[in-house]
Amino acid sequence: MQKSITSFFKPKTEGAEVPVTPKKEKSAPKIITKEESPPEAKKPKIKSEDEEDTENIKMETSQDETKVQPKTEPKSPAAKKVTPMQLNSAAPVSQEEEENYDPSMETYHPLKHAYWKAKGVTPYLALARTFQVIEETKGRLKMIDTLSNFFCSVMLVSPEDLLPSVYLSINQLAPAYEGLELGVADTTLMKAICKATGRNLAHIKSQTHLTGDLGIVAEQSRVSQRMMFRPAPLNLRGVFQKLKEVAKISGQSKMTLVYDVFVACRLSEARFFIRSLIGKLRIGIAEQSLLTALALALVKKNHHEECKLNKVGDVYKDEIAETTLLLKTTYCQCPNYDIIIPAILKYDIKELSTRCPMHPGMPLRPMLAQPTKGVHEVLERFGGMHITCEWKYDGERAQIHCNEQGEISIFSRNSENNTAKYPDLIARSKNFIKKPVETYIIDSEIVAWDVERKQILPFQVLSTRKRKNVDIDEIKVQVCVYIFDLLYINGMALVTKPLSERRKLLLEHFQEVEGEWKFATALNTNDMDEVQQFLEESVKGNCEGLMVKTLDEEATYEIAKRSRNWLKLKKDYLSNVGDSLDLVVLGGYRGKGRRTGTFGGFLLACYDAENEEYQSICKIGTGFTDEDLKVHSESLGKSVISGPKSYYRYDSSLEPDAWFEPVQVWEVKCADLSLSPIHRAAIGIVDNERGISLRFPRFIRIRDDKSSENATDAQQVANMYQSQDQVKNNQKICTQMDMESEFY
Repeated sequence: MQKSITSFFKPKTEGAEVPVTPKKEKSAPKIITKEESPPEAKKPKIKSEDEEDTENIKMETSQDETKVQPKTEPKSPAAKKVTPMQLNSAAPVSQEEEENYDPSMETYHPLKHAYWKAKGVTPYLALARTFQVIEETKGRLKMIDTLSNFFCSVMLVSPEDLLPSVYLSINQLAPAYEGLELGVADTTLMKAICKATGRNLAHIKSQTHLTGDLGIVAEQSRVSQRMMFRPAPLNLRGVFQKLKEVAKISGQSKMTLVYDVFVACRLSEARFFIRSLIGKLRIGIAEQSLLTALALALVKKNHHEECKLNKVGDVYKDEIAETTLLLKTTYCQCPNYDIIIPAILKYDIKELSTRCPMHPGMPLRPMLAQPTKGVHEVLERFGGMHITCEWKYDGERAQIHCNEQGEISIFSRNSENNTAKYPDLIARSKNFIKKPVETYIIDSEIVAWDVERKQILPFQVLSTRKRKNVDIDEIKVQVCVYIFDLLYINGMALVTKPLSERRKLLLEHFQEVEGEWKFATALNTNDMDEVQQFLEESVKGNCEGLMVKTLDEEATYEIAKRSRNWLKLKKDYLSNVGDSLDLVVLGGYRGKGRRTGTFGGFLLACYDAENEEYQSICKIGTGFTDEDLKVHSESLGKSVISGPKSYYRYDSSLEPDAWFEPVQVWEVKCADLSLSPIHRAAIGIVDNERGISLRFPRFIRIRDDKSSENATDAQQVANMYQSQDQVKNNQKICTQMDMESEFY
């Protein structure tokens, strides 16, 4: 018989069948269908197949496993309160305590309610229950508070589990730039569920189609299953290690590992284990929320004996703000939890930035520019300052690193490792070094290059270049790197130095090589006529426009920020809007007439970074060819979900025919921006009751280089709206009328 349960999951010694169906789940899994509140509708009930598949639902165990003599555990006692004496003893934990673990309680205590304290190893069920509670929570602040309570318990009881807890909470196994992904197909997961539960594949597929969530199908399949032997409970550290093993292997071995963990899942563990494998956790916790929760947990940990946790936010407001800022700043320069988590457990938070410095091989979040729609805005912002203008190249942002061993790494604006995509750049990386350099980090733009004409080619040409397994001898699209900043040189970080000093070091250590490495064409001037002329020259040079930057004052490199110290002045804005917008596709509307059979229109949204939610900004149906619509319908069809996420903000009148995961970003142009009673973009920033919408939006292209969280954010939308001439003129008129009314 096939060996199905590894030594990681030892069976108990009870020989009789033990039902695993609990008397009552605290809260049923939910599928969101409306914006106003999480859904209350009943889930589609999965029909039991126990009568049909009785022979299949019993687990197979090998002779080797039956020889194991596991440690016998007493049966779960009746539910009762846990006293401090019991917490310090090895007393067994009741099943009801496990099932009802709730880190969202107002009276939550990180030690008293950490039911795993006696064992010192965090159960995977505790994390799954935390995810379940967060999924059912409406408010973002409450979600963050709930996660912080769990993190606080882990820090105090089982600190070695904090790192896997953090990674699992954002559905990662390692830093993003390492590219470690699970890559488990839905069909593989369905087969593992069938094998573990006795269900047939057709049944699992039909229920997944009905609910739109394989995680819920997996959970309900496990709950309704009876077993001869109950595997040992899963622990968080062990599950994390198993997931890393799954990511590193392929073929049948991957399914075997998935099966081994899944058969030991209890209750909501099955739901979130399967979702982790799919890559869609669906709890609404993004990286900024996680960092905030981690900072809050640190403050709670420091004061858990002297203050009730539900009062920490009020009593230690300043400490929370300082800790959050320190943690987020450190993460910007060192985006690696493998380094940060051990440091926050061992050292004072004020030492964090020195304990976790930036170094080559670890990408920084790039500094971004604010859009502007005319030279006059540059004058308003930078009047009296020393500024420089650089051509804005139409290519792919690239951060190029060289470490102590001379190894070159190339990262995208999303911190994805693109090193394998550019073997030609690595081969000629020593050509542009002028003085001895041991380590460096440069910020640049990679553009397609016409070798014969010696000129820049459009971005569309660069996008045709092969992305993976690139053979240097087969490269057809040549590239040139335009360097515009130096962030690190010979062991010294430069991000706090002014641009004038960074540029001086750049020119001292590196040199241009025709068609391979060039410095961004730049002009230092305070004359707006010269800026206008330089803008026209950049357009003739096949560039998008200009980047205008301060040289000395307010001229540091602001990691992961869209700063007003960098302004972008683009050539191709429409009459009243200074820049295009990068928007997330949330939903699709079925086409009619010629567009029948595809999506004919789409619901787009901006990203509100403060509240970590997607806010509707327009419906779009122009700018598409028939081929575009076919491609969009096929690609977005793979991301269809059963209903909107809890963090989608939209008016019910805009509800599309199909909702999508927020996975695709589109560049869009428009005639202007206006206040809207139905759209939610930037609501509360310009107007308390109305959001901002786009008039006459037009599709330009897909932004493969941007993730949904890097889309145009709500504050940018508000800034673009307020910078419009008609809005400024109205504000002047209103101000004048107010002054006149005061006078009279």
